[in-house]
Amino acid sequence: MRSGPRQPAPVRTLGELDEICSAWRREGLTIVLANGAFDLLHVGHIRYLSAAAELGDRLIVAVNSDLSVRTSKGPSRPIVPQPERVEILSHLIMIDAIVVFDTPTVGPVLERLRPDIHAKGTDYTAETVPERAVVAAYGGRTIICGDPKEHSTTDVIAIIRERFGR
Repeated sequence: MRSGPRQPAPVRTLGELDEICSAWRREGLTIVLANGAFDLLHVGHIRYLSAAAELGDRLIVAVNSDLSVRTSKGPSRPIVPQPERVEILSHLIMIDAIVVFDTPTVGPVLERLRPDIHAKGTDYTAETVPERAVVAAYGGRTIICGDPKEHSTTDVIAIIRERFGR
């Protein structure tokens, strides 16, 4: 019998997560970090996060801030504002903690938290992950996971435009 609803994954500052990661390491837990914009959450995101969670004991999701998304994807993005993207993600059972970042890449988050594994989606290869050198420098591993890249927010937007006009 269910004992009540699961509490949403907390949104933490980088400093708070640094302390939490230290505690998890003392417990011998494997920490995985996955990152992305997660704008218009779709099945590809779910499969990526589920696969990332399977790689270790704790999953941290680093979410691009609205500023970071606009910088990387253009002025019309994100579609869903950062607080809403984070709230949606917080209710996914596989996620243990969330952090938001403003930088062009997740490199500074990785340097600070030093997760055992940096999980990236299948739109990357081990050689094309921008932060692979950061992860290797502290002894972590970069692992590609999730389903084949057959889903994207950009594709969903294109379908909506095609079917419903601009």
